[in-house]
Amino acid sequence: MKQYFEKMDPLGKPLTAKQIDSMQENRVKLEEIMRTVDAEVERIKNVGVSLQTLHDRGEMSVWERIDYLIDPGTFCPLHSIFDPESEESGSTGVVDGLARINGKWCALIGFNNKWMAGAWIAGQPDNNLRVTDIAKILHIPLVWLVNCSGVKLPEQEKMYANRRGQGTCFFRHAELEIMGIPIIAGIYGTNPAGGGYQSISPTILLAHKKANMAVGGSGIVSGMSPKGSFDEAGAEEIINATRHFKSVPPGSVKVHYDVTGFFRAVFDEEKQVLDAIKDYMNDLPSYNPRFFRVAKPAEPAYSPAEIASIIPVNKKRVYDFEQVLARLVDGSEHLEFRPGYGPEMYCGLVKVDGYLMAVIGNRQGAFPNYPEYTNAYMGVGGKLYRQGLIKMSEFVTLCSRDKVPMIWFQDTSGIDVGDTAEKAELLGLGQSLIYSIENSKLPMMLVVLRKGTAAAHYVLGGPTANNNNAFSLGTATTEINVMHGETAAAASYARRLVKEKDAGKPLQPIIDKMNEMVKHYDDTSGPVFCAKKGFVDEIVRYHELRNYLVGFANCAYQNPRAICPQHQLILPRIIRSEIVKGLDRPK
Repeated sequence: MKQYFEKMDPLGKPLTAKQIDSMQENRVKLEEIMRTVDAEVERIKNVGVSLQTLHDRGEMSVWERIDYLIDPGTFCPLHSIFDPESEESGSTGVVDGLARINGKWCALIGFNNKWMAGAWIAGQPDNNLRVTDIAKILHIPLVWLVNCSGVKLPEQEKMYANRRGQGTCFFRHAELEIMGIPIIAGIYGTNPAGGGYQSISPTILLAHKKANMAVGGSGIVSGMSPKGSFDEAGAEEIINATRHFKSVPPGSVKVHYDVTGFFRAVFDEEKQVLDAIKDYMNDLPSYNPRFFRVAKPAEPAYSPAEIASIIPVNKKRVYDFEQVLARLVDGSEHLEFRPGYGPEMYCGLVKVDGYLMAVIGNRQGAFPNYPEYTNAYMGVGGKLYRQGLIKMSEFVTLCSRDKVPMIWFQDTSGIDVGDTAEKAELLGLGQSLIYSIENSKLPMMLVVLRKGTAAAHYVLGGPTANNNNAFSLGTATTEINVMHGETAAAASYARRLVKEKDAGKPLQPIIDKMNEMVKHYDDTSGPVFCAKKGFVDEIVRYHELRNYLVGFANCAYQNPRAICPQHQLILPRIIRSEIVKGLDRPK
């Protein structure tokens, strides 16, 4: 297949000095937004006990454990400022992302032992499920750094129960193992109750010498009161029991290594536990990259740093999507699928770290004489029309057949509306695309470059309507909402304006409410809010997107559940249908 992949079609072009100079203010605005994200990440790292306190106890922080464990430069953090329940720490109590350990990629997650000794806290169940989803979708190992003091008891109702409560990760661990996806755990600290199940449910348990795991910890065992209430005598009993269990906590190494044998190995030093994880990673299934690569890895011909000079913060301004893509993919090369048909959407094949990947993205700008089903208005970029929806369904279906992982880039204002659009079957075609996505069973990731609006956010690889979305990334310009704030205010108050006008009443009170609604949309649609609530899994700088694409590509091809041999691929042959020619026909 060299004729298809070794040299694909050129993509993008250099930026002129004038273009770069004209975007100086844009770059400053982008960096201002990202500094807000950086500050929140740093604040979360400093919540709880000091790093020195941990070191005095002989402990490393979860961030230090991760730094030591992973191959340098491979960590792609996710959920860094995720806080869907507004927990008092402003976090979910875990740190996670994609990472490579001893040359093999995994989903990595660890308890933050600086905050409440790694307790279960509000928002953590959702975070843990997202990480197990990543392992499930990408079919990669899950590595846990367990250091869990159990549930935050005064707020147990926020994480213990419910269909997506914290216990869900235990059945999810079993599900992963049944699928052949191993879970390796390095175990530190006391791990009572739910922390005990967090320790026992992985596949391989590697423990520090001070680690414990038990159905109930010392506080639970010493706190049982058959009277149903407490008095001074009962308090004395608790004091004595607590002193005993503090010195001899349940589920120590003497029990779970010497007797039960649940711990595969026990180590004197924290780093030795991490070294053991590295060693066990060698035993896990993975293909050599050469098995799937279609070409040698190559950097983009144009720097990813230039994307900040291409995408405007001002969402009313347009840009060239191909210029963005050219700065993210190998050699700035591609094979476009059905160019000219459904021009508002880009669909094509690219290479990322030598692997074949599929890309779908919104184009911007104006499209004269389009859509084909009306001449009442002109097509605009970011909006979805009939041809674009059909093209995407075809492309997803062919990618599924060829087993090509997918990367979605969103900058959408929605789907065309009105009776003309309804007659053109856009409602059904949107659902058809969702069906094609669900039917594909392909690993997918999403980048919301700017706008993720209305149902288009769902159908363009969004996590809300996509079982195959491993994770979603946002940027400094990300905005996710059902519609623009001004549009929402007009839709909400239009009839009220008419009513007040007809009654001869002043309009200013209604206008004030409309402006309040616009501000509310601004406050609840931006990048920091989206990351806090989990609309996206991380906010990254434009030039960092390449790192995540590389991580995603390597994860998707490390141990896939299905294979299409390269010489049996059909999609590149459809794209380059004229590459093989016979003799000219006689005239």
